[in-house]
Amino acid sequence: MPFSTIVPEKKKIKRKAPRAFLKRTVKQQKPHLRLEKNGDLLIHLNCLLFIHRLAEESKINACENKCGLIKREHVLAAAKVILKKSRG
Repeated sequence: MPFSTIVPEKKKIKRKAPRAFLKRTVKQQKPHLRLEKNGDLLIHLNCLLFIHRLAEESKINACENKCGLIKREHVLAAAKVILKKSRG
């Protein structure tokens, strides 16, 4: 008799961007800067994309060095590459 697996329904996790924190931080750093209504969300998404790219590039660097762990050197090398690409 085959085993049947019951897969529980996934609960939707509502993760919201820390909008108040982002607005406050931007105002502290650049008080003269005026943001659009959803400008803080664009900043948050940009940060998430950067972190994702950094993680992917670090993983590639670790694999090239035949290392099982992502070390500080891998992250620093990846950061240099990503920042060079994004200078536009």
